[in-house]
Amino acid sequence: MKTSLKRIVAGAALACGALAAVAAEPIKIGSVLSVTGPAAFLGDPELKTLQLYVAEINKKGGVLGRPLELVHYDDGSDAGKANGFTKRLINDDQVDILVGGTTTGSTMSAAPLVDKAGIPFVSLAGAVVIIEPVKKFVFKTPHTDRMAAEKVFADMKKRGLSKVALLSETSGFGASGKKETEAVAGKYGITLVANETYGPKDTDMSPQLTKIKNTAGVQAVFVFGLGQGPAIVTKNYKQLGIALPLYQSHGVASDEFLKLAGPAAEGVRLPSPAQLIPEKLPANDAQKPVVTAYANAYKAAYKTDVSTFGGYAYDGLMLAVDAIKRAGSTDKAKVRDALEATKGFVGTSGTFNMSATDHMGLDLSAFRILEVKNGDWTLVQ
Repeated sequence: MKTSLKRIVAGAALACGALAAVAAEPIKIGSVLSVTGPAAFLGDPELKTLQLYVAEINKKGGVLGRPLELVHYDDGSDAGKANGFTKRLINDDQVDILVGGTTTGSTMSAAPLVDKAGIPFVSLAGAVVIIEPVKKFVFKTPHTDRMAAEKVFADMKKRGLSKVALLSETSGFGASGKKETEAVAGKYGITLVANETYGPKDTDMSPQLTKIKNTAGVQAVFVFGLGQGPAIVTKNYKQLGIALPLYQSHGVASDEFLKLAGPAAEGVRLPSPAQLIPEKLPANDAQKPVVTAYANAYKAAYKTDVSTFGGYAYDGLMLAVDAIKRAGSTDKAKVRDALEATKGFVGTSGTFNMSATDHMGLDLSAFRILEVKNGDWTLVQ
């Protein structure tokens, strides 16, 4: 009898040990980010944010009693490399979910792979093409380029500006931005009287700006790009003595833009998430606690300012964690369904309300119009 009891106890102990081992198996978060290359000022804070919060979540016991493991690769701002690394994450690393894709190009090179593999993917890139048409397993956290154009045009309309010159980058983000800007201009009574482009590696946009300057009737200029290009445009703009209102897209919503453009950025307006101005938000703003906490944590960890791009990564990770918790497992189909059912989730980018037809879940109210004054961001009322 005693021997049988010992065997039962031993068996139970082994079973508990096996269960504990299973419970301790990490939840793998895969990520391909542009930590180096032209888009590094987007990808670097994204990686830092994921690393910071994966560590914080693990300190508090992980998710579903399991630690998170971040498996990440740097695509060097090269969409082709992003494709290869995504394959590695799916086939070799066998991740449970992906949070990444710094640029539209990188995201779109990964999208067919994750859809085919049936792995939930929360992108950190901006173009509307990522979620339109809806791709079953692909979601995103940043506002779309279409929303950016609409927010800018709404502000221009308030200022009585209707004849606009568009200058866009030929990258995936800029090209999509150009297309969406052209599509919504008429809705706001805007006429594009000039339409120029520049390459992502160009170092002088004076020729395009000179054409715009010499175009009759131009009342304002809208630049659609990311990385260093928009800052170069801003400097060239000042050098050419163009006095018209200058707007940028959310692709430059970062303090890095202020550093790169310097005094030339004075007066520039752009649509931005609340993340750039936590201390300037009203006390009753639903996002204020979220963006303030993120800003404080990031600054404490890295001794540097936050950016909206790091905020996109925060939102992506927290949406993924929230979905896994609601799904009660890492079953990929269940997590996908939980992501799609996200409602009232307050992040740094806005309040997310997703659906079967909307895999982003943000509306125009999630954007704020900011203006550079005295070298700092101010909120346009």
